[in-house]
Amino acid sequence: MGNHLPRPAPGPYRRLFSAPGATAFTMGSLLARLPMGMSGVSLVLMVAGTRGSYALAGAVSAVGLGVTAVVAPLVARLVDRHGQARIAIPAVALSVSASAVLVLCVRREAPDWTLFASYAATSCAPNTGGMARARWSHLYRQDPAARHVANSFEQVADEACFMLGPVLAAFLCTALFPEAGTLAGAALLLSGVLLFCAQRGTQPPTGSGTARGRAPLRTAGMPGVLLTFVCTGVVFGALEVTTLAFAEARGHRGAGGALLALQAAGSCAAGLLLGLRAPAASLPRRFARCTAAMAALTTLPLLARDLPVLACCLFLTGCASAPAMVTGITLVQSLVPEDRLNEGMTLAVTGILTGISAGAAAAGWTAEHLRPGSGYWIPCAAATLAALTARLRAARSESPAPAGRAQQGAGP
Repeated sequence: MGNHLPRPAPGPYRRLFSAPGATAFTMGSLLARLPMGMSGVSLVLMVAGTRGSYALAGAVSAVGLGVTAVVAPLVARLVDRHGQARIAIPAVALSVSASAVLVLCVRREAPDWTLFASYAATSCAPNTGGMARARWSHLYRQDPAARHVANSFEQVADEACFMLGPVLAAFLCTALFPEAGTLAGAALLLSGVLLFCAQRGTQPPTGSGTARGRAPLRTAGMPGVLLTFVCTGVVFGALEVTTLAFAEARGHRGAGGALLALQAAGSCAAGLLLGLRAPAASLPRRFARCTAAMAALTTLPLLARDLPVLACCLFLTGCASAPAMVTGITLVQSLVPEDRLNEGMTLAVTGILTGISAGAAAAGWTAEHLRPGSGYWIPCAAATLAALTARLRAARSESPAPAGRAQQGAGP
């Protein structure tokens, strides 16, 4: 008999995709999520290129973001109650139809209000990232280590979409025609959701069709966690606008996109490495540490006086984003009832979108009225608030609960 060496254990990511249907629904999720990185750039280039007004493009984008913050949790609640495929397919059909109407309104030079109405209607698109995380949580509900790896992978996927999406949108809108980015995004969204929903074997169960668990916003600890997501969104929005303004002030307007891509690359690298390490400390304590690291690293861009130094600082700053986001999403999964999971994670995404809008607005005002780079104080303040909130929650979770409240948990 020959000697047979033992086969090495599969790596965490290879083991993650060993579940039947995991690879297929992930491919669909990635296709459906790429448009979220394309939509903002596509809209601005389409409206500004045909109407000649960046102000109008920004206003339409802001209204769409505000409507998304209201509609997305409602769509997610329906998904939790009635199932992913049953809600996501009609929702994406309505969203894609609204995108087609938006393009027609732009091409036919329809009144401005039609752009607001049609773009707002696209906000009913389902949160595919949240649905994918819900599937991982269901597949590995008895395996916290695998859920940690899955959340790390999903965060990397989000960052990759935000890194590639704007580049693809800018290429399509400039190389072909102004509406090309919006049309391509709609096609990717539709095909991705259809592929995703075709994988019925990995879909979480829906029970009786009514979500019986406590509403996520009323779950102990969730308001504080959502506040940290809003603060994280402020970090993202303020960093983006301030970096673009800083690059333009230095006479390198085209370098802004590359600088932001480096930030996303840092987050991708940190997310992949995070998935390879087994978590050690308790979840609230890990979240407090990750947000503290984010608060520390967001101070680095303040030190930059030229673009090469800023590039290094933004890469390091990006390395703090994925750990904070991954740990925060995992914390949401631990707090929210299983039958309200997609709604809870969509609320987290809504918090980020709200923060991005606020951060971008504050950084835009700062860029116009103060010296270049002053806007980097905004993400510092937001990240510090997130770190303090997470630290307070960790302290409360580790303190003994009063009698009669031991089963309710603790959190701000």
